[in-house]
Amino acid sequence: MKERILTGWTFARVIYLLIGILVIIQSIIDRNWILIAPGVYFAVMGLLAMGCAGGNCFGNSCTYQQDLKKSKK
Repeated sequence: MKERILTGWTFARVIYLLIGILVIIQSIIDRNWILIAPGVYFAVMGLLAMGCAGGNCFGNSCTYQQDLKKSKK
């Protein structure tokens, strides 16, 4: 989990994380509690490199997992 957070940062991951954080902050300011869920979704997607932010739009793609295994060796 630590490696997934600290490595493989791309421009898309940063954008997803920033948008998620901004949506969370804005929904708290506006007291629109229902929008916290999409904000958390985008923030987690960017933070943990899941979904499209990790380059695997169809779930858990093996390319990212193979890259992690190669870097451990």
